Amino acid sequence: MATSTTDSYLIFSLLLAYCFGFGSANYDGNGSSIKGMFVFGASQVDNGNNNFLGNSLAKANYAPYGIDFPLGPSGRFTNGKNLIDLLGEKLRLPSFVPVFSDPSTKGSRILHGVNFASGASGILEETGFLAGNVINLKQQIRDFENVTLPELEELLGCSSTQLLGKYLFVVETGANDYSFNYFLRGLNRYLNIDVFTSYLTASLSRHIKKLYGLGGRKFVLMSINPIGCSPMVKMVRPREKDGCVQGLNRAAHLFNTHLKSMVDILEAEMPGSSFVFLNSYKIIRAIIKYPSLQGFRETNRPCCEVATVHEGGNGVMCKKGGQVCANRSSHVFFDGLHPTEAVNILLANKAYASTSLTEVYPTNIQQLAKTF
Repeated sequence: MATSTTDSYLIFSLLLAYCFGFGSANYDGNGSSIKGMFVFGASQVDNGNNNFLGNSLAKANYAPYGIDFPLGPSGRFTNGKNLIDLLGEKLRLPSFVPVFSDPSTKGSRILHGVNFASGASGILEETGFLAGNVINLKQQIRDFENVTLPELEELLGCSSTQLLGKYLFVVETGANDYSFNYFLRGLNRYLNIDVFTSYLTASLSRHIKKLYGLGGRKFVLMSINPIGCSPMVKMVRPREKDGCVQGLNRAAHLFNTHLKSMVDILEAEMPGSSFVFLNSYKIIRAIIKYPSLQGFRETNRPCCEVATVHEGGNGVMCKKGGQVCANRSSHVFFDGLHPTEAVNILLANKAYASTSLTEVYPTNIQQLAKTF
C-alpha cells in the first residue's frame, strides 16, 4: 500500500511540474525550459505526415531521401535532418517530434509536441491541388484543436492555458500559395500581387490568432525562401542576370515584408505573446550569392537526380532510387526545391542564436525560450 501511495504521489508531482513549470527535463543551462514544439506548414518542416495519406503525390519516403538521416527515408524532404529536427536538438528535446498522421502518435509520444506540417500544402485551402491529398493549414490547426490538445490536457490534467506557454509554435507556409497556386493557376493575369499577398497574410494572421486563442504564446514564423532561385524554377523559366527568376523572388520578398510587420502587429494585439521571425530568404540568398563564404560550391543544380516534366516527373522530387551527389554538404539544394541538411544546419544555427535583426526579428529562439 505504501508503494502504491508513493507511486501516485510521484505521478501527481510530475503532472504539477508540467502544468506549473517546475519540471527541468529540458532545462538547457541557459534559461530555456521549452518542453516541445507544435509544427505547422509545408514540406520544409514536414517530418513525414504525407506518408500516411492515401492518394498524395507529395511523399519523400523513398531513397535517396533520408540518405544521411539516422532512420533512412522518413518523409523528410531532404537528405538528412530538417530544421525542426535540428531545433529540437538545440532545445534538448528527447526525441524527434512525431507526426500527427502516424496512428502511434498518442499518449506519452505527444508530450514533447506534434508535427502537423504537410508537404505541398499552403495557407489557402485550394493550394496543393496538384499533389492530391495534402493537409492545408486550417485543417492542421483543426487537428491540433480537436485531437492533440484535448488528449494532452487529459494526459497531464491541466488546461491549455497552463500548458502551452512552454511550447514553441513553429509555422512555415506560404511558398506553395505562390508557386503552385497564384503563378501556376494563372491568377497573376487578373489578380494584383499586392492584393493577393495582403489576402494571404491576412489569412495567416487569423490562423496565428486561432493558435493564440487555444493557448499558444511562443511563435516562430519562417519566411518564404528565395523560390526564384530553386532548380525547379530555373529549369522551366528564363533566368535573369543573377541566375534567379526575379518575379518569384519579388513575390517572396513582398510576403516576407508583410510577415515581419505582422510580428509587431500581433504582439501588440495578443498580450503575453512572443515571436521570432526567421528570415530564411536572406540567409539562403546570401549563400547563393557568396557560397564559398559558407562552405558551399553548388548553388544551381540539385544533389539528387530529378525527373523533369518531360520525363514524367514534376521537376521537384528526386527519382526513386536515382543517383545522388557524393558531397552533399557542398550543395544548397537536395532536390528541385528543398535545401540540403547542410543548409538546414545553418538555418537552425541562425534561428537559435543569431543577433542580426536582418536574420531573426526581434530576437532569436534562444532568447524566446527564456521568456515567461
